[in-house]
Amino acid sequence: MHVSDFFQQIQIVLLAHANSENALPMRAYMRSHFDFLGIKTPLRRQLLKDVGKISASATELLQLAQALWQLPQREFQYVAIDVLAQHRKILTLEHIPELLALAQQQAWWDSVDGLASVIGDVIFAAHSNNSNAQVCMDHALQDSSMWIRRIAMIHQLGWRLQTDTQRLFFYAEQLAGEDEFFIRKAIGWALRDFAKWNPELVRSFVATNAEKLSALTVREAQKNL
Repeated sequence: MHVSDFFQQIQIVLLAHANSENALPMRAYMRSHFDFLGIKTPLRRQLLKDVGKISASATELLQLAQALWQLPQREFQYVAIDVLAQHRKILTLEHIPELLALAQQQAWWDSVDGLASVIGDVIFAAHSNNSNAQVCMDHALQDSSMWIRRIAMIHQLGWRLQTDTQRLFFYAEQLAGEDEFFIRKAIGWALRDFAKWNPELVRSFVATNAEKLSALTVREAQKNL
């Protein structure tokens, strides 16, 4: 299916399944930042599957994501993230800036974290053959946008023992002094995730940096310890 046809069909299908009773609590959960159709994730993903697969270049894929991002209901941004994730293999490091730019539009933790997962997958696929693949995240760590710094902090989620521990701990130290809840939570989340695979290393890092890290970060980091 061409991306333009998909763009039309996904709107028709999702609008047909709007549920106002679900929309109210979904909107409230996101602090009324966004409007919702009221379609929960399992149904949304089934509807996406029913619409059918698309055939697209990386450029067309990103254009589709941008178009979906401009639609008023939040479910369309979730569809954009799902489609990007499905086609992540055609995305490369050169597309990271566009993904980061997308993350700053209608930004909140739900969309940012979804795009962080896509970005992490793209970088993970590249880093086995490119030792500089994560340099883009080094730059993101210094970005003025809190959401971009959050992406840098959590982009290695799920990398297990292939996590770059030097970067993980360096990023955590660099961001430790920030007061922003979403940054403190991200540091703890990243440490907690890696603690599944190397608890002793995380335990040692937390103990050594206990005075730098916020109480929230420490609590999150220690959940798997």
